[in-house]
Amino acid sequence: MPDANELPHAEFAFPGPLRDQLVAAILDGSKTSTTGTVREYGAAGEALPRVGDRSAVVDSAGKPVAVIEVTGVRLARLAEVDLQHALDEGEGYSTVAEWRAGHEAFWHSANMRQALNEPGFTVTDTTLLVLQRFRVITRLP
Repeated sequence: MPDANELPHAEFAFPGPLRDQLVAAILDGSKTSTTGTVREYGAAGEALPRVGDRSAVVDSAGKPVAVIEVTGVRLARLAEVDLQHALDEGEGYSTVAEWRAGHEAFWHSANMRQALNEPGFTVTDTTLLVLQRFRVITRLP
């Protein structure tokens, strides 16, 4: 396995309480899926993930804490996200409506709009998303 420092970083949310919560859920096994907008990948100049891709999950301090491997990728419109995907995000959502409300708040946040360089960025039912499934390969010391 490549050294974690040689792998691309997987950053969940922005540094702070939400990232800390998501990283903890990855480490305890309750988070096995994640969602991003296609627009986020374009803004970051990143290729869409592929099955088999590995990356180092980083905490809020930028320290690699685990290596994950992508086990599934699909593109879907926001209105098409299913309950199993929402549950597998490990954030405690029990309905797709709860999942959507939480994600819309994140995507409409000042941090996200700044990262996209789009002050008026908003998502709709037709916004194209990247739905990933992953597994932890190893936890790092």
